[in-house]
Amino acid sequence: MNSSLYINFTDYEKAFDSMDRTTLWKLLRYYGVPQKIVNIIRNSYDELNCKIVHGGQLADSFEVKIGVRQGCLLSLFLFLLVIDWIMKTSTCEGNRGIQWTSRIQMDDLDFADDLALLSQSQQQMQEKTTSVAAASEAVDLNIHKWKNKILWYSTACTNPVTIDGEDLEDVKTFTYLGSIIDEQGGSDADVEARIGKARAAYLQLKNI
Repeated sequence: MNSSLYINFTDYEKAFDSMDRTTLWKLLRYYGVPQKIVNIIRNSYDELNCKIVHGGQLADSFEVKIGVRQGCLLSLFLFLLVIDWIMKTSTCEGNRGIQWTSRIQMDDLDFADDLALLSQSQQQMQEKTTSVAAASEAVDLNIHKWKNKILWYSTACTNPVTIDGEDLEDVKTFTYLGSIIDEQGGSDADVEARIGKARAAYLQLKNI
């Protein structure tokens, strides 16, 4: 690669379980969802109760006041609204991403709660990481510092990227959305891994 690149693979702690619902309702209105629809969604969460099975017995019900339902299609939509707001808020100043085209700059790759922050220098990545962490905290989402990984290409700077004074781990390879990304910037490692998996699956086949 001709230019340097820093990637911060960002992980949230209990993302779907920790979202503040009051913030969700405000964000729905912020993005133009009619108040009537917001009320319907909010009412579906009012006095939401759950029960757990412990020792083979069904425990008493308890109210769940934060987070969204696991497995519900609407939950993913609500979470994506939060992530979109976080990224727009933390990257609004610009000039901290990578140049994708002559007119477009790319700041991040997002798929549900799998985020990859992109920058061309350690300083830019540090500023972006700090900004994303602050915006996340504002909506009660906490970044899992010990699961965040930094991968960089073509740079002599080895200064660590930090959150709250704690260094994030540098890695030479990372699997993102099932694909292996390594410090060489190519696809050889990913292709070899996929061939290996295909070969292993083929060897498990038996004659009928």
